[in-house]
Amino acid sequence: MSGSDESEATGTHEHASRSRGGRAPVLSIERLGQLASEVPPVKLFVALLSHDDEAAARALRMLEIAFGSIDCVGKSFAFDATDYYEPEMGPGLRRQLFGFETLVPSESIVAAKLTAVDFERELANEGQRTVNLDMGYLDHGKVVLASLKGAGQKVHLGLGVWADLVGRWQSGRYQPFDWTFPDFKTGRYDDDLRALRSRLLEQLRDRESSSQEA
Repeated sequence: MSGSDESEATGTHEHASRSRGGRAPVLSIERLGQLASEVPPVKLFVALLSHDDEAAARALRMLEIAFGSIDCVGKSFAFDATDYYEPEMGPGLRRQLFGFETLVPSESIVAAKLTAVDFERELANEGQRTVNLDMGYLDHGKVVLASLKGAGQKVHLGLGVWADLVGRWQSGRYQPFDWTFPDFKTGRYDDDLRALRSRLLEQLRDRESSSQEA
C-alpha cells in the first residue's frame, strides 16, 4: 500500500470510528450552560450536632454568612440513636436541621461540605470538635448528605467529597435505606424534612411564575 493509500485508509478508519461513537461529541460552553440551567436547584440544609449552645450559635452565624439566611428551623432532638460522636464531642449531644433560603445547584454541595469542615476546625477546642456540621440537600424526590468517607452506596463528586443518598420520597416521607444514619431512620426528622420540601416546591413555583412573567 502506498503512503497516500495508507493515509487515506487511516483517515477513513478514524472517521468510521468517530461515526460509531469512538469519540464523544464536544459540547460548547454555551450548550453546557444551557444543560446546567435546565436542572432545577435544590434546598441546601445542615444537620447541626452539638451540646455547646455557644459553639452552635457561632456555627450558624458562620453558615449564614457563607450560604445566606436560614428560612427553615427544625426541632432539636437528643442524639441518642448512637454514641458514635461521644468520645470526641462528649455526652448530651443534640441534632437540629436548618434550611437555607437560597436555592443552589446540586453540585455546590462539594464546596458546602468543605466550607463546613473548615468551620468545624475553626470552632474546635484543643483539636476536638464542638460542632458537627453535616451538609446536605433535598429535592422533590430525594435527600443527599455530603460525606468525606467513601462507601458502596456513595458517589464521589470530587475533591474527596461523596454524595450519600439517604432518603427517597415515597408515601409522604423520605424513606430511608439500610445505610441511612440511625437517627434519620427513626423518622424523628420527617416533619422537618417535609417542611423543607414544601418550602422548596413553593420557591420553585415562585421562580417559574417569575420566569413566565418576564
